Amino acid sequence: MESFAKLIHRTNVSYLPTLFPVHYYGMPNGKIFIILSRYYEIKFGGSGLEFIFALHKDYSYDYENERITQFHKKNRNNNIIFPELLDNPDMNIVIVKVTRNVNSYGQALHVLHNMAAEMMPEHQMELQAS
Repeated sequence: MESFAKLIHRTNVSYLPTLFPVHYYGMPNGKIFIILSRYYEIKFGGSGLEFIFALHKDYSYDYENERITQFHKKNRNNNIIFPELLDNPDMNIVIVKVTRNVNSYGQALHVLHNMAAEMMPEHQMELQAS
């Protein structure tokens, strides 16, 4: 099965509040999703791992040309940017999903793949399947 979510950037050190790597994925609908993980507390000093799926609101992704563009509110021109600029201290993100039943980034990618498949237009999915 082919993944519809495209990895566009991965960083081991991020401005986001996590000690783990952060992955940025371009989606078929032009959105950029972030996967990060962090510890959460379980009763009496125990801990578990949760995965967060967030939407990056400052950038968009041209899926076909594999380009990241930044939105400027003052003008309508989109500037093409480098993937490293996605991770910055003033990120505008929205958490879409938090799951505690995922144990690895591989499993998290499978969840994101299912989200991407739902975003993919039906005629594109048929082309991908053939």
